Amino acid sequence: EDPSLERHFKGHKDAVTSVDFSLNKKQLASGSMDSCLMIWSMRPQMRAYRFVGHKDAVMCVQFSPSGHLVASGSRDKTVRLWVPSVKGESTVFKAHTATVRSVHFSSDGQSLVTASDDKTIKVWTVHRQKFLFSLSQHINWVRCARFSPDGRLIVSASDDKTVKLWDKTSRECIHSFCEHGGFVNHVDFHPSGTCIAAAGTDNTVKVWDVRMNRLLQHYQGNAVVNSLSFHPSGNYLVTASNDSTLKILDLLEGRLLYTLHGHQGRATCVAFSRAGDFFASGGSDEQVMVWKTNFDAADYGDVLKTQKSGTSVDGTHHTLQSEVDCGVHLKKTKTQDSGRNDKQQEEETSLANTLEHIMGQLDVLTQTVSILEQRLTLTEDKLKECLENQQKIIQNKMS
Repeated sequence: EDPSLERHFKGHKDAVTSVDFSLNKKQLASGSMDSCLMIWSMRPQMRAYRFVGHKDAVMCVQFSPSGHLVASGSRDKTVRLWVPSVKGESTVFKAHTATVRSVHFSSDGQSLVTASDDKTIKVWTVHRQKFLFSLSQHINWVRCARFSPDGRLIVSASDDKTVKLWDKTSRECIHSFCEHGGFVNHVDFHPSGTCIAAAGTDNTVKVWDVRMNRLLQHYQGNAVVNSLSFHPSGNYLVTASNDSTLKILDLLEGRLLYTLHGHQGRATCVAFSRAGDFFASGGSDEQVMVWKTNFDAADYGDVLKTQKSGTSVDGTHHTLQSEVDCGVHLKKTKTQDSGRNDKQQEEETSLANTLEHIMGQLDVLTQTVSILEQRLTLTEDKLKECLENQQKIIQNKMS
């Protein structure tokens, strides 16, 4: 089934810059060049809230993982944290010296990363609302910054045509991806944390592996790509472009699945809901649209399953991929010959059970590998510390 337009929100008085769903899908936040933040209710006949406080265009909005807070960044150089209720109270962060283009919460909701035209990326604590540190190696505006799912890395995209990967603990730039032919508008981590996707003014979307730092996929469009969002299953990517379209890319097949025409004028932003069954888009036509995903019912059923069973960060991706595959093959065999006998059916059922068992085993393996990887990283860190201390002792002796 194709994606379909579900809801249509009108209320902004200028271009929409950013959209995000709350965890429970009951609310949708949007920011606009009209300096307002709107919180829309996904339930029919419920009124929307308009939050006023920023003195200039709101460039970005995001719900905290729990949904109790909304962060926004503005051209007025401030970041605000709002309580999405009737009162709409907010607190202000001031540390950037230019437009704030991007806000993003870490998955534990403890930290916030912001990116700005002052060429820096800043990290804050959410509860104490304290500025922690700055990352500054970009030599032009920073359009976007995101935490990795495990919170250990930060990725940033800039008008200096690079995407940079940072280690949050050491605060160092680990790698710069320089293959973009234009400014980089948007970047985000794959749900597995193993790769990133970046959108650019060179009309491309590029997907890189962050473990090997190599280009995995490259999609060439015919318009500037402003925004992108990964489906929680990790199998799809939705993009918003200057040619007013939204595109859905199938990452497993490496091809374009759908082109959606809804906005008049530029499509500026797009985001999947946390379960993946909806996505929202905003445009220069002042409209916010909510779409029903439809095309991947199998996938978000799996996402919900794995979320409930609490698969490890690395585990989710691999298991999902295979679960979806098995599901599809089994379904196909069933529909092809409906006149089959009971013995065949029994064989298929036992085959399905065996497959399920294998998947379970794989799941355990993947989790074990993930834990081992984490332990290795810890060991490496300890080793580095020991070596550094040894170095210091030797230097002290020599001096």
